[in-house]
Amino acid sequence: MNVTIQLAAYEEKSVLRQLLELYKYDFSEYDSSLDMNEHVRYEYKYLDHYWTEERRSPFLVRVDGKLAGFALVWQFDQTAEGVPMYSMAEFFVMKKYRRTGLGKQVACHLFGRFEGLWIVKQVEENLPARQFWQTVIAEHTGGQYEVVREDGWDGPIHRFRSP
Repeated sequence: MNVTIQLAAYEEKSVLRQLLELYKYDFSEYDSSLDMNEHVRYEYKYLDHYWTEERRSPFLVRVDGKLAGFALVWQFDQTAEGVPMYSMAEFFVMKKYRRTGLGKQVACHLFGRFEGLWIVKQVEENLPARQFWQTVIAEHTGGQYEVVREDGWDGPIHRFRSP
């Protein structure tokens, strides 16, 4: 399995938009507030920001040259000491590639590429995602992470430092 994880070029925005549709469709199982618009799209309001804001990074994932998923990384802040703070804003692996180790490989690659403090939020009802992130983050950090809850978010939030 030859995996590539590359920044999405502006010319690939329509590809990412289509993958986001698949992601939102899958995610609608866990979020009843997600509805398609009149153009039969879910839309992702921050898509354009990934090419206009320096602190956002869109990645496309391919296996043997074929699209397999995406990840959206957002540097949302930094500490008083200047340590970057990142969020895995969105993360998607197409169903045929799930449970192959691809998601773990992509997540760990990105955690290593963006050194600093990380948060990964999960929706309470999305048990597969919660199990995935718990396993990947525990292994990636050697157990050096914390799980917190915050007002305004319904689900666990993993916080850790990478590397």
